[in-house]
Amino acid sequence: MSTVGAVQGVRVLDLSRVLAGPFCAQMLADHGAEVIKVEFPSGDETRRWGPPFVDEAATMSAYYQGLNRSKANLALDLRVEGARNVLYDLIAQADVVVENFKPGTMERWGFGYEARLAEQFPRLVYCRVTGYGADGPLGGLPGYDAVLQAYGGLMSVNGEPDGEPLRVGVPIVDITAAHQAFAGVLLALLERTRSGRGQLVDVTLFDAVLSIMHPHTATYLQSGEVGRRTGAAHPTVAPYQVFRTAEQGRLFVAAASDAQFAALTGVLGIPRLAADPRFRRNRDRMVHLPELLAELEPAFLAREADDLTRALAARGVPAGPVHDVEGALSSPHARHRSMVVQDGSYHGIGVPIKLSRSAPTPPRAPAATGADTDLVLAELGYSAEDITALHQSGALGPAETAAG
Repeated sequence: MSTVGAVQGVRVLDLSRVLAGPFCAQMLADHGAEVIKVEFPSGDETRRWGPPFVDEAATMSAYYQGLNRSKANLALDLRVEGARNVLYDLIAQADVVVENFKPGTMERWGFGYEARLAEQFPRLVYCRVTGYGADGPLGGLPGYDAVLQAYGGLMSVNGEPDGEPLRVGVPIVDITAAHQAFAGVLLALLERTRSGRGQLVDVTLFDAVLSIMHPHTATYLQSGEVGRRTGAAHPTVAPYQVFRTAEQGRLFVAAASDAQFAALTGVLGIPRLAADPRFRRNRDRMVHLPELLAELEPAFLAREADDLTRALAARGVPAGPVHDVEGALSSPHARHRSMVVQDGSYHGIGVPIKLSRSAPTPPRAPAATGADTDLVLAELGYSAEDITALHQSGALGPAETAAG
């Protein structure tokens, strides 16, 4: 396997904060891109989203650490003209810009993509991540993951049938937007090899949440039926849910086909159910779901989760124990897939996209705010005198924030 990342040589300027933008830029860094993260001297606010923190001074939270590895870090106070001049020089050398400022912010600073950057830097790929987009009825409004889960319908289908709408336990809309931004940047870079021109990659949290609402959106568009909460169960497939097992265990079983259902009943010692007209086909099982569960649940309670998992796997029935985070990360398969990585005291989630010839970049722990400011400026061609003048002007924030 090559040690060269798939996008080595691509220069990325990460002007984003919080989650979607930084995660997109981190994924590009994982695959070899040179990423420079620009933060205000006070730092990305997620540095303070703790505990837990990774240092005694509480300057870097675990939350921030999980989204910002393998990036150089430059502190700029973009309210100062000198800092905006530096930003221009950074953009001039970038292949990709990722930003998630409130719409209109870059324009206010004189860096609007349509108004200026597209003309001056025609090869630039400019990725804009916003809540709702720059225009339209909700254009310009800030976006927050939980609000989009609510507005986009996701909360309405998440939770127990007799409970309240429930937020998904991870910021899934932001994470989805990050992956879509990553894909959009790669698409634009690929298209640039043919046209020689960059373009705008426009990603919104609103689009992201609607894009992951399958099968509820498909069902509504076909039948007009509005999705409902089904807990851990599938809305259209049965049995496809969590079952309690012996010793307080829990097992998720996904018997998505009639053949898998027949195999499940065989493992549970109740093969007669597969021949029962009420349960023979999936549509029958959905109609008679309460009766089906009344038959299945006692059989699951008589078996231990681990033994049942192995027996079902041998018969081709998808099933797995319900792990907590510790159980998932410490599982032998997580180690086998290199899904936990480290750099000294830094530990992070591994790279999920494996390529046969292009290895991911070894992870580097996230840098302190402004840790690479002087080095980045020197590489841009700034003299020592220029850098000192920028420090004195306040463009780089207090001198102690730029450790060099």
